[in-house]
Amino acid sequence: MTWTSGIVVYVIIWWLVFFISLPIGVRPPHEVGEVAEPGHEAGAPVRPHLPIKVLAATLIAAAFWGVAYWMITAKIISIRNG
Repeated sequence: MTWTSGIVVYVIIWWLVFFISLPIGVRPPHEVGEVAEPGHEAGAPVRPHLPIKVLAATLIAAAFWGVAYWMITAKIISIRNG
């Protein structure tokens, strides 16, 4: 695996993990007993916890990237033709 392909694999894994984590633990205003402010979407989360989700996505993506790197370098799976 070259540096370029390693970075591309990590970025793809990071975005997948980040998008999967976005709906976890969020609540819209009507579920916590608040009213959405005028002009705001009624289903928008009160506290999205984005810094925590970015950190979690970074750590989880690093672990998944490590597994992917090991599988590619150990020839368990191949990304090359032939």
